[in-house]
Amino acid sequence: MRIKLLNISIIFVLVLMIAIPSMNNIQRALADTSDLKVTGTTLHLREGPGLSYPIITTLDEGDSLTSISREGDWIQVKAGDYEGWVASWLTASINDKQTVDKTLISQVDRLNIRTEPDISSAVLGQLSIGSQAKLIEKNGEWAKIDWNGLVGWVSADYVTINDLPEKKAKSEAKSDEPKVEVSTKKINKDTTFTVLVDALNVRQNPDLNAKKIGTASNGQTFKVLAQEHNWVKIQYNDNKAGWVYSFYGTFSNKEKNTSKSASSSSELESVTIIYNGTNLRTDATTTADVVARVDAGETYPIVGAKNDFYEIQVDDKTAFVANWVVTTTSSSKATTAIKKDKSAPRKKGTLNGLTIVVDAGHGGNDHGTTGQRGTNEKEITLKTASLLASKLSAAGANVVMTRESDEYVALRKRVSIAHQYEADAFISIHYDATDDSSINGFTSYYMNSNQQGLAEAINKGLSNKIDLKNRGTQQGNYLVLRENRQQAALIELGYLSNGSEERVITNAKFREQATLGIYQGILKYFNEEQ
Repeated sequence: MRIKLLNISIIFVLVLMIAIPSMNNIQRALADTSDLKVTGTTLHLREGPGLSYPIITTLDEGDSLTSISREGDWIQVKAGDYEGWVASWLTASINDKQTVDKTLISQVDRLNIRTEPDISSAVLGQLSIGSQAKLIEKNGEWAKIDWNGLVGWVSADYVTINDLPEKKAKSEAKSDEPKVEVSTKKINKDTTFTVLVDALNVRQNPDLNAKKIGTASNGQTFKVLAQEHNWVKIQYNDNKAGWVYSFYGTFSNKEKNTSKSASSSSELESVTIIYNGTNLRTDATTTADVVARVDAGETYPIVGAKNDFYEIQVDDKTAFVANWVVTTTSSSKATTAIKKDKSAPRKKGTLNGLTIVVDAGHGGNDHGTTGQRGTNEKEITLKTASLLASKLSAAGANVVMTRESDEYVALRKRVSIAHQYEADAFISIHYDATDDSSINGFTSYYMNSNQQGLAEAINKGLSNKIDLKNRGTQQGNYLVLRENRQQAALIELGYLSNGSEERVITNAKFREQATLGIYQGILKYFNEEQ
């Protein structure tokens, strides 16, 4: 019996010795299975798939993650000794080679460059229509760019991405070292910085403790000399340069496009193509024969203007390109074309010539409703309204906001703004609440008969973009509608009194989709009204 037990013990020890290396191999294999990396500056690892779950720990940009499962936009991951959930839009696959030699061209005006790939993150600057930047990486719906030394993220929905010109790509391929931010970057000589706050300190060095040498005021524009992280070196006056914090202003680039013409005149202005596959035609009409198709980023000198087209020089001949698919520097020829365009009927697919008032509900000491999870309505109405305003502006509308900060604006003042600007549309943004926490969904309201069509169009646009219950278009006796002579609609974007709906509608991705739906509804309404 003892011999049997001894034999069993020996066999057990041998099996254990064989198993130990195998377990080590399994652990090593698990350590090598990282398939994701953190792309946001910081990323919260949470206990569950949503922003309402407690934070377990905070991860840094570049940290490796191993995915376990997925639920909607959330991924369950293992990060070191921790296991939890992360937002998928702040991660990227390690195996995807996303840093490539490409250039990015903005298709819209005032395209925000943000600190992180998130619409709620801080704005570092803005790209003008036709502006070009170096693409660093693409992560889903976002693109990381280097624009004259300013590194940040832009929405990939509003840009065209092309390969860099061959010579540029070859010169950059000489070094295998990755491009990283270094101090005191040189900036394009035509880049300027415009102050967006009432008073901004100008300091001797890029440091909050550095000596203050002056103050810049709201609206002042300065030549940019260099950039170091979040600081910008500006030409403060003729004899003095100083540093300001970049979050309190916006960048612009007034660089003129270089002419490709062989003409002896070096003063010819150029158009820049902003869409791939743009048609160049034999005459100034969309029915004329196509002589060539060109890609975004190409520049051609202007030799004339006809109807809504520019006549441009292409090698040894001329061709016509529609003025709505290009951007151009200011010139007498360009100005003539633009003036003609203003007097001409608005083109379908744009909001050119329309004035739209965007009203962020509540503000200041008027908090609006407060959600079950503590959300203040006044805060998310402003975020939503600002996002909508940027979409409308990009489509050519003249946008007026009733408030741009946390301030109280009387209801009659909001209506008077619509009358003062003779607005083509007044859009009031709200979030709903009721005593019954089970009620949910979004609603579009109108009061006067001339407002119904706009409200219905917006409601349809929203129903195509968000997953909330559609409570339809209804008549609502709200002062901003009742007293408003203009076409107006009031939108209630879901119930903060419903805990589960509050979690959804306070998400940045919801605001993006909701404002896209409102924008598309407005666009469709005016297209059909034309």
